[in-house]
Amino acid sequence: MIITLKDGSQKEYKEAMAAIDIAKDISEGLARAACVAEIDGEVKDLRTVIDKDSQLNILTFDSDEGKKAYRHTCAHVLAQAVQNLYPEAKLTIGPAIENGFYYDFDMPSLDREALDNIEKEMKKIIKKGDTLERYTLSKEEAVKLMTERKEPYKVEMIEEHPEEDVLTFYQQGDFIEFCAGPHLMSTKQIKAFKLTSSSGAYWRGDEKNKMLTRVYGTAFQKKADLDAYLEHLEDIRKRDHNKLGREMELFTTVDVIGQGLPLFMPKGVKMIQKLQRWIEDLEDNEWGYVRTRTPLMAKSDLYKISDHWGHYKEGMFILGEDDEDEEGNSISGKDIYALRPMTCPFQYYVYKATQKSYRDLPYRMGETSTLFRNEESGEMHGLTRVRQFTISEGHLICTPEQIKDEFKGCVALAKYCLTVLGVEEDVTYRMSKWDPDNREKYLGTAEEWDKVQDAMREILDEIGLEYTEETGEAAFYGPKLDIQAKNVYGKEDTMITIQLDMFLAERFDMYYIDQNGDKKRPYIIHRTSMGCYERTLAWLIEKYAGKFPTWLCPEQVRVLPISEKYAEYGEAVLKELKKNGIDATMDNRSEKIGYKIREARLDKLPYMLVVGAKEQEENKVSVRSRFAGDEGQKDLSVFISEICEEIRTKRIRPVEVEEQAGGNR
Repeated sequence: MIITLKDGSQKEYKEAMAAIDIAKDISEGLARAACVAEIDGEVKDLRTVIDKDSQLNILTFDSDEGKKAYRHTCAHVLAQAVQNLYPEAKLTIGPAIENGFYYDFDMPSLDREALDNIEKEMKKIIKKGDTLERYTLSKEEAVKLMTERKEPYKVEMIEEHPEEDVLTFYQQGDFIEFCAGPHLMSTKQIKAFKLTSSSGAYWRGDEKNKMLTRVYGTAFQKKADLDAYLEHLEDIRKRDHNKLGREMELFTTVDVIGQGLPLFMPKGVKMIQKLQRWIEDLEDNEWGYVRTRTPLMAKSDLYKISDHWGHYKEGMFILGEDDEDEEGNSISGKDIYALRPMTCPFQYYVYKATQKSYRDLPYRMGETSTLFRNEESGEMHGLTRVRQFTISEGHLICTPEQIKDEFKGCVALAKYCLTVLGVEEDVTYRMSKWDPDNREKYLGTAEEWDKVQDAMREILDEIGLEYTEETGEAAFYGPKLDIQAKNVYGKEDTMITIQLDMFLAERFDMYYIDQNGDKKRPYIIHRTSMGCYERTLAWLIEKYAGKFPTWLCPEQVRVLPISEKYAEYGEAVLKELKKNGIDATMDNRSEKIGYKIREARLDKLPYMLVVGAKEQEENKVSVRSRFAGDEGQKDLSVFISEICEEIRTKRIRPVEVEEQAGGNR
């Protein structure tokens, strides 16, 4: 048989050979580093026997598939170690994931000490170096085996397979796992690993199912790579907005209030207030928006017109008892109300309140909208996934001739906001399309969807935007451009959305009078300029690790008198700062100046103004910043002029100096 290698070279063998033996024939070093083999485009175990002409690519840890097999094998070692230490633990699933692996067990929760003990057991298993043996069973045999081993979750998964399926198992020592593979040849190949955390997870991600214990881990071929990754994880933990936002007293959550309902503390409110004022002034004064304010709830009648009641009812909070019959009529005769999950139908009635002509278009409505969505409990996370949130929402009513320029304008506004926030390099763009195989999810016909998606694609191409296309992510009434960003853990969220709507104008009987005096249906663009305030704040906390641009900081300056003797001058400095719109405080405690400076640094303040005898005599301040350390003495008026300019222009100063805490005063 002829084996064609990745580089195009060929090797000839007279008899069938396992992929690992071919790897050894190529190079002993390659065989030692090999994880799996790609045979005719399919990733398989190195133990796979090749008996015909084939394309062969030996994959090491440097490849994605090699990492996956390596880490998946480590998940099996984890499961074996857990069952050695906790014989009553029941196995479920344990896949490789980006940067590591996890395994879900039906067992009590585990603390860090327990994870450390499991790691020790894993090292014993790896040192023993059992070979992973692969074999197959019929469905009947598989059910019998897992029933005898008292693994109900495995039995449940096996039962879902057709009777004729041949099912794959792997065994290492006395540990047996129902798994498709592929895997490493031996546990001894695992060189460096770490169990990173443990948490709860519902079986199959369904909150109606039992809560399991999930153990996360990671694995590398080299200890140095593992150490570097663990250092990266530590940085992630420090930046995690869920942790850092609470430490900085920006927000908190309370069980008795409810999951996904954060409480914003004064500093967090100050930041959201700054973002909101900026966005509203920007939209109204520079981009030609009119501002609306609409109710937080409405009768079900409104949502039935838009068809949100039919397509999104499960995601809404319905007030009172939903007593509708099959035709949607209230059995009791009482109106049914629901908290709004969107603002569009409300703003349409603002548009409809007065007759519009083509001269009034485009009509751009903006609103700082608080919305409510009944997210699943398992989806809640900090500020990124909540049940009540506020967005910079807007709807543009256009003539057909205006739609292209208005859509481009929405993209330009979004990109401008991203640039000001300093996150423009952190996003990707996704065109979210309908799924023609899931027709009941959407309004309209295939022809209508093709037409509007082609129009959006043409606009995006004209802008020169680099974007991907994703089927099934469109709203039920139109395709959208989603601006995506990843959090510190690599999970992607939608930050900003711009959407074409081709159906709701007709459903709400919206029209304008054209040049000929005829009624015409307008086009509608749904959009956010900055997106959700809660999610944006989470993004900024993680992006800047709490060291926000000065204009966004809830506390921009702290005045630090070196002793109580200079408190009066400090108060005068503070008064002048506040008079100029600067968010400033004073630390007048009877503490040494070095201690005050250290605390201000821990609070991640952009500026500290130290005042003492010399500063008082000359009406100056000694400036310390997180950007340049000790900036020396300045006239108070000069400092105020400089920081006001920094705030006005929303300048982002890079942190150049990590100043040593303390001071020589």
